[in-house]
Amino acid sequence: MNWTEIKAYFSEENLLALLAKYESLGPLPGIVLPFLEALFPPFPLFAIVAGNAAAYGLWLGFLYSWLGVCLGAVFVFSICRKLGRHRFLNFLTRHPKVREAMEWMERHGFSAIFLLSCFPFSPSSLINVVAGLSNMPMSQFVAAIILGKTIMIFIMSFIGHDAISFIDHPWKLFIVLFIIFVLWYIGKKVEMRLTTIKQ
Repeated sequence: MNWTEIKAYFSEENLLALLAKYESLGPLPGIVLPFLEALFPPFPLFAIVAGNAAAYGLWLGFLYSWLGVCLGAVFVFSICRKLGRHRFLNFLTRHPKVREAMEWMERHGFSAIFLLSCFPFSPSSLINVVAGLSNMPMSQFVAAIILGKTIMIFIMSFIGHDAISFIDHPWKLFIVLFIIFVLWYIGKKVEMRLTTIKQ
């Protein structure tokens, strides 16, 4: 089975059937599937989140997807942080492109992770890896992921739960944009606080 067939299998319909099959496990499948997406990027995150929203309802579906995505991101970051210290991975961190990405991540810190985490089609796995290899404090990474993924997963869940309503009522988009602004503002305050603590 190639990646195309795997991605085709993870359609919203198949995911709903999978979640229904393991309904007795409660929220576990809804958390594990988005967690696995952090480890296997070809998995279609939008279909997983939309499936959770349809199976568990908007708010529980959002919560389970958000938990899985955040835990997966922190897990990948932690593994890369640990492995990046080993000598046999020095060649990777010395590569000019990787070094450039790491330095950019260190310079922009919280804001970069937060903004990139807000958008569904950003290369989240790559972001987690580069952040883990960089010297970015884990506290900044976790704070940015928690806030940024809140926006991304909520938007996906909202659309997946009732896409027709979203299209019929464009004003809902302004609510989402307002939430993005508020969380960005909170994120900047958190970044300033973390920077002060670090100093």
